[in-house]
Amino acid sequence: MPKTLLPAEPGTGPAESLREIIENQGLEAAQERLKSYPPHVIADELARMDAVDAGVAFRLLPKDRALAVFEELEPVDQQQILEGLRDRSFLDLVEGMDPDDRARMLKEAPATIVRRVLEGLSPNERRMTSALLGYPEGSVGRSMTPELVALPQDVTVRQALRTVRAEGADAETVYTLPVVDSGRRLTGVVELRELVLNPLDTPVSELVVTEPASAYATDSAESAARLMRETNDINLPVIDSENRLVGLFTIDDAVEVIEAADTEDVARQSGSAPWAGHYMATTVWQLARYRALWLSLLLVAATLTVGVTQAFEATLEQAASLALFIPMLIGAGGNAGAQAATACVRALAVGEVRGSDLLKVIWREFRVGLVLGSMLAVLGLVVGTVFVSAKVALVVGITLVLICGWAATIGGTMPLLARRLRIDPAVVSAPMVTTLVDATGLILYFVTAKAVLGI
Repeated sequence: MPKTLLPAEPGTGPAESLREIIENQGLEAAQERLKSYPPHVIADELARMDAVDAGVAFRLLPKDRALAVFEELEPVDQQQILEGLRDRSFLDLVEGMDPDDRARMLKEAPATIVRRVLEGLSPNERRMTSALLGYPEGSVGRSMTPELVALPQDVTVRQALRTVRAEGADAETVYTLPVVDSGRRLTGVVELRELVLNPLDTPVSELVVTEPASAYATDSAESAARLMRETNDINLPVIDSENRLVGLFTIDDAVEVIEAADTEDVARQSGSAPWAGHYMATTVWQLARYRALWLSLLLVAATLTVGVTQAFEATLEQAASLALFIPMLIGAGGNAGAQAATACVRALAVGEVRGSDLLKVIWREFRVGLVLGSMLAVLGLVVGTVFVSAKVALVVGITLVLICGWAATIGGTMPLLARRLRIDPAVVSAPMVTTLVDATGLILYFVTAKAVLGI
């Protein structure tokens, strides 16, 4: 079992980090310890360091392991490492990267880094990298690999295997082999497993899967990644507008795309702006800056609640006990709305709900809200009767049914409306839904109180 820099069990105390090893035992000890750590663990340790310390630690790695560790880093951390490398090490590193990984790193890199990388590449690597950077940002063309083995459609298994052996060393993957015609138009795919298990004189055309799942190079990388999850493919052919093969979208890149999309959605749903880089390497000021804008907007939106309370001030003066249940009611409504919003954002992301399902979602979430509100109303009746009176308890119970039905409807509807308006549904975050439901829920509460109590 490989060693790691992490503690074996929770509660045993933090393991000695790479920075601590360098500070306490020196560079030679750190270099020796790094030999037993897998690349992804070393990458995580480097991401936790500042740029200077990470550069020192990275230079302790031998050339063959440095590339493996480098490709495990996030683009923002890769850029920090590159800025501290001299020309020879810099060129060796960027030349050894896969073109899609190189394009991903350069997407948000400063112009000086982009120019230095492109100038240092061989003509073939520069051509492939420039081609990938030419596709729209966020497209599958930016994330695909052009390094692949494509088979002519009229060869035998023997000829196909000979092609794989001749060209496979320069390809990122050989497990899925696209089959093309003389114009390099995609006609199907064949798995390497099928070539290995069938007689050598078998025509590849008998083994090919025609009309495979594929994506256009300009399609969203996230939608292509989710398509791979639905079809259980480990590689997805990428074609241009004329059905010509231009690359393969591999499972490792698909996982990274989905992880990045989910990370962004989680940040937005929690009322924060997404950030790049390792959480532990991000400063307190940076984290606060990412969260401040949304909190400020939500604070301004919360003034709606103050306005509603002020508008019904006379009602509160006649039945002061109503104020006791305001936190409980807006809390229940906000939570119901947040649950519905989160469920619908997730359903949209995985393709379980489409924009055309808007009316169905409204009806569905309204009924869910009424069921939840009825359950909570029973508790509200008990609590209200015990602490105040039966009439106030009735107001609380009725309001819980209404507010939960309304909140679930709003929470389920807003993400779908956002999608129709070409807004990221995650932007309609749970905190925003909660803030809106708080204000409207109070209106329902006070209107119900006036009707039931006659005030």
